[in-house]
Amino acid sequence: MATAPDTAERDYFTDKSVLLDPYDFFEEIRARGPVAELKGRDMLFVTGFKEAVEVLLNKADFSSVIAASGPAAPLPFEVTGDDISATVMAYEESIRERDLMVNQDGDFHLAARSLLNPLLVPSRLKANEAFMQKYADEVVREMVAKGTCEVVNEVAVPYVTLVIADLLGVPAEDQQQFRDVIDAGPPPGNMDAAEDTSQSSALQFMIGYFMRYLGERRANPQGDIMTDLALAKFPDGTLPPLVEPAKAAMFLFAAGQDTSAKLIGNAMRHLCDHRDVQDKLRADPSLIPAFLEEMLRLEGSTKATFRLVKRDTRIGDLPVKAGDKVFVGLAAANRDPRRWEDPHAFKLDRPRIKEHVAFGRGAHTCAGAPLARVEVRVLFERLLEHTSEISISEKHHGPPQSRNLNYEASYIIRGLANLHVDLKPR
Repeated sequence: MATAPDTAERDYFTDKSVLLDPYDFFEEIRARGPVAELKGRDMLFVTGFKEAVEVLLNKADFSSVIAASGPAAPLPFEVTGDDISATVMAYEESIRERDLMVNQDGDFHLAARSLLNPLLVPSRLKANEAFMQKYADEVVREMVAKGTCEVVNEVAVPYVTLVIADLLGVPAEDQQQFRDVIDAGPPPGNMDAAEDTSQSSALQFMIGYFMRYLGERRANPQGDIMTDLALAKFPDGTLPPLVEPAKAAMFLFAAGQDTSAKLIGNAMRHLCDHRDVQDKLRADPSLIPAFLEEMLRLEGSTKATFRLVKRDTRIGDLPVKAGDKVFVGLAAANRDPRRWEDPHAFKLDRPRIKEHVAFGRGAHTCAGAPLARVEVRVLFERLLEHTSEISISEKHHGPPQSRNLNYEASYIIRGLANLHVDLKPR
């Protein structure tokens, strides 16, 4: 009888069985310590919660320059010596105009992120929540009237797309075009689409779109959110090149759309599989935020982020060298038994739940986290308000004892490709 391959021989980035259901793999790696070397990939894999936080908070020794590309891609520069901080900074300077804030460090990252401030002020978020409430109610009423729907693509994606479009001030007549462009591309880190250029094309389309609109607002301010974004300044008081606010808007749009939609799908699956939780939340909607925080810990939509060691240091007790690539397993850290009691179980009243790292930690904590928490909460409030029961469609996914569920084959995103549900009106 054939034996299972050794963990060291399994490749997280190409083994589809691992990508589709990574949690057993994470535990196999964790058994070798909170930081382990993946010999086949020449990188360090962090499964420990304490160690993950340590890396994410340490900007001096760890760079985000590989955060988007991942540790499997070759470095674009040569590593020499025990401190490559200057090399990394020079590289970031050389590509600053076309790079995304997720990859940037220090002042570059701080300046890029500051351009989102006009979008995330309380008054703007409050106005955006009013839009969410109205739109979520319309979406849910339509779902319930039909009695069945596909949650991820028919509901979650258009919902979060239009919520972010409203936050950014995208005119209503252009919002469908945005959704069409995003839908045409694969999710981030999709192993089945390594040669697919549609994702890059979608990002280029959005940058071009925002460049045009922001340029018009700079020339003729109109007192709207696009004008605020167009006129936003760097922390040093300078007005940035137009491409910078365009990249910031595009990044918030592209990153927030997929992760929030996948969180909605993951949380919906759990509610359908645990009817007692569904009934409890329906009876007391004030529990929905706690439910979502535990879902972020247990089934968050971002499995990993990546760092490059800038100078010789340590992660926990393990020495690491400049040029080492680090896989920070957010989903693994969120199930670390040293931090979380009974880590694979769902607990609605889990203590200190907001300390999870589903949104990262430190300078690169997800900028859209406040938006994500509100938009997902509002949708679930409306769903539970208007239904008496939500269940996974056996016609599409089979009976509970033999579910047929398809997850995206992504090394970054954890989310269902689709989820069909049946709904009974309340």
